[in-house]
Amino acid sequence: IIDQAFKYLFLSFFRVFLCELSVSISSLSTAPQGRAHGSSFAHRGELRHAKRIVVKLGSAVVTRGDECGLALGRLASIVEQVAMLQNQGREMMIVTSGAVAFGKQRLRHEILLSQSVRQALHSGHNQLKDMSLPVLEARACAAAGQSGLMALYEAMFTQYSTCTAQILVTNLDFHDDQKRQNLNSTLQELMRMNIVPIINTNDAVVPPPEPNSDLQGVNVISIKDNDSLAARLAVEMKADLLIALSDVEGLYNSPPGTDDAKLIDIFYPGDQQSITYGTKSRVGIGGMEAKVKAALWALQGGTSVVIANGTHPKVTGHVITDIVEGKKVGTFFSEIKPAGPTVEQQTEMARNSGRTLATLQPEQRSEIICHLSELLTERKEEILAANKMDMDLAVNAAMLKRLSLSSAKLNSLAIGLRQIAVAAQDSVGRVLRKTRVAHNLELEQITVPIGVLLVIFEARPDCLPQVSALAIASGNALLLKGGKEAANTNRVLHQLAQEALAMHDVREAVQLVSTREEVEDLCRLDKMIDLIIPRGSSQLVKDIQRAAKGIPVLGHSEGICHVYVDAEASVDKVIKIVRDSKCDYPAACNIIDMLRYFIFIFNVKIHAGPRFASYLTFSPSEANSLRTEYGDLECCMEVVDSMLEAVDHIHKYGSSHTDVIVTENEDTAEQFLQQLDSACVFWNASSRFADGYRFGLGAEVGISTARIHARGPVGLEGLLTTKWVLRGDGHTAADFSEHGTMKYLHENLPVVQPPAGQRDSN
Repeated sequence: IIDQAFKYLFLSFFRVFLCELSVSISSLSTAPQGRAHGSSFAHRGELRHAKRIVVKLGSAVVTRGDECGLALGRLASIVEQVAMLQNQGREMMIVTSGAVAFGKQRLRHEILLSQSVRQALHSGHNQLKDMSLPVLEARACAAAGQSGLMALYEAMFTQYSTCTAQILVTNLDFHDDQKRQNLNSTLQELMRMNIVPIINTNDAVVPPPEPNSDLQGVNVISIKDNDSLAARLAVEMKADLLIALSDVEGLYNSPPGTDDAKLIDIFYPGDQQSITYGTKSRVGIGGMEAKVKAALWALQGGTSVVIANGTHPKVTGHVITDIVEGKKVGTFFSEIKPAGPTVEQQTEMARNSGRTLATLQPEQRSEIICHLSELLTERKEEILAANKMDMDLAVNAAMLKRLSLSSAKLNSLAIGLRQIAVAAQDSVGRVLRKTRVAHNLELEQITVPIGVLLVIFEARPDCLPQVSALAIASGNALLLKGGKEAANTNRVLHQLAQEALAMHDVREAVQLVSTREEVEDLCRLDKMIDLIIPRGSSQLVKDIQRAAKGIPVLGHSEGICHVYVDAEASVDKVIKIVRDSKCDYPAACNIIDMLRYFIFIFNVKIHAGPRFASYLTFSPSEANSLRTEYGDLECCMEVVDSMLEAVDHIHKYGSSHTDVIVTENEDTAEQFLQQLDSACVFWNASSRFADGYRFGLGAEVGISTARIHARGPVGLEGLLTTKWVLRGDGHTAADFSEHGTMKYLHENLPVVQPPAGQRDSN
C-alpha cells in the first residue's frame, strides 16, 4: 500500500512539473495574440489569431451510435487536436457531454451482472431467462459516468503531456456573483498553469430545464444545456472563439436532408428569420435552434462562433485545427456582413447567367467578344493606370515582368480575342455525329458547354480577358480568382468583361472572386463548380490538384521541356532554336530545362547531367535532379547515344509537356515525333510555339498534360463537352427485343449543321 501511495504521489508531482515546464516553454514561443476586447473576429481568416478557445462537444459527438458508451476513436482525435493547439500557446477549454452515456453503459453492465447472478442462484443452474432492463434515470447515470469520463480525458491528454482539470457547474453557479467570480478565478489559474479545464453541467443534481427559460440579453443566459453553458462560459472568460461540434455540417437554410437545403457558410444576426429548424439530434437535450441562439448570444458578447460537424469520419481528425486555421468548415457567425455577395452566391449567379449565355446565338456571343476586344484598346489608359498601381507594389523583377501590360500587349490581346470571336461562330451546338438507330429514331452527338469553370491564376492580368473570351465563346460560366498582386488591373479588366456581357443581358456570367476566400475553400465547391483550371506556378497547380477532391482539374504541374540535338542537326538551327527555347521568356512553362547534347548558351547557367559530367575534367555544377523545372536562365545538359535513348530518357524524366528534336534526318525526326508521348512534339522548331495564340487558337486557358479530355494548349475546343440527343416517335426498348417488331439499323448519316439560331446548346 505504501509503495502504491508513493508511486501515486510521485506521478502527481511529476505531472505538475510537466505542466509548469510546459508553461515555461509556451511562454518562450510566439503565441496567438487574441482579439481586441469586446469585438469578435470579422472574417474566418482572423480565427488563426484566436488565443482563448472553447470547444463544445455535443452528445452526438461524444457518444456512440447506440447512445450507450463513448465514441473513443472520435474522442481521441479531438483530444489530439486540442492538445496540439494548447501546445501552440493557446488557452483551450472543453465543454463536454457524455457523462450520462458513459454512466448508462456502466449501470447497464452492473444491472445485467446483478440479475444474472440472482437468477443463477434462484434457478440452481446457469440457464438464464430473458432479462429486461429498467429505465435508467439520467441523474443516476450522470453520477455513475462523470468520474469515468474524466478519467478517460485525463488518460488521453496525458499522452500529449497535457494536464486536465474537472469543473462541474450548475445554473446557480452563474447567478451567484461570488460563485461566478470563484469560477472565473479558478479557470484563469488553471489556464495560467497550462492546464485544460474540462467543464460539464453537474447533471447528477441539476434540475430539469424550464421549458420557457431562454437566452435573455447580454448579461443573463439560462444554463439549460451544454450549448448555453459553452456560450455563457465563453463570454464570462472573454474567449476569442467558441467551436460547437455536433452531428451536422453546420447551419442550413432549411432542415438538412430536405430538398434545396444549403449549408450556410456565414451567418449574420439579422438572418435568423430566413431559416427553418428541424428536429434536434438523436441524443442530447438541445437542437440546432438552441445552438443558434447560444451562438448569437456569445457573438453579442464578443466571442466568435463556428458550428461544425464533429462526427464525420473524413474530417473529424482535423475539424478543430481547420477551423482555427481559417478554413471554410461549418458555419461561421459574424457581426459584419460583407458589401458584396458570397462566393457561393457569385457561383450561383454565374451558373444562372451562364445558362442564358449558352442559349445565345453564336453571332451574339461573337459580338460580346468583339466588344471586349474593342474595350481593351479604347480603355487602355484606364487599364495601364491600374496596372501601374500594381507594378509599383511589385516585390521583384520576375513579378514585374509577369504583371506588366503595355499598349502593344493590349493590342496583341485584342487581336487574339477577335480570333476567338470568329471561332465562336462554330462551337456550341455543333453536330459531331449523326446516326439512324432505327426507322424514325435518330441520334446526334453535339457540343455543349462544360458548365461553371473556376480559373485560378497568379500575377498574370493578361490571363483575365483571354479566359473570359474563351468562356464566353464556349457558353461557360466563369469564376476568376486572381493573385492579389494584380488586384487593381484585374478589377478594371473584369469590369470591361462585364460591360461587354451586358450588351446581351448576361453580365453575371463572368465573376471575379475578390473576397478572402482561400483557394482550398474554392476547391471544395464540388456541387457548384464543374472544372478547375489553374494557371501559375507548379506549386499552385499541385496544391489545387490535392485540394480539389471532387472537381476535375485541367492543367500541368510542371513544364520540364527538352531539346534533343541529333548528330545530324544543323548547328545554326541548334543555336537559334535552343536560344529561343530557353531565353525568350525563362519563366514560361514551355521553356526547355534539359538538352540532350552539348552546346554553349550565352548567359545561361549550365548544370551537367551525370554522364555529361563524367566526360569532363572541369565540368559545370552537376544537376541535383534531372526532373527540375528551373524557370530562369538555367538548364541541364546530358549526353545520350541515340534518338531512342533520348526518347526513353524524356519519358523517364520529362513532364509530357513539350519536347523538341533538332535534326536534318527526316526518318529520325518522324520516329521521334511518333514514339515520344508528350502533349506537344516539335521538329526543328522552338518549344515556345506551345501556346494557344501561336497555334491559332486565339488564346488558351492553359496547357494540359492530362491523358483525357483536352491535351496541350487548351483553347475553345477544350472547354466543350458533348451530349447525346435522341429523337424518336414512341419507340421503346421492348420494340427491339426478341419478340419485338423493330430492328436496329445503326446507319451513319451525313452531318449537316443546323442554322445557328436553331442549335441546341444546353
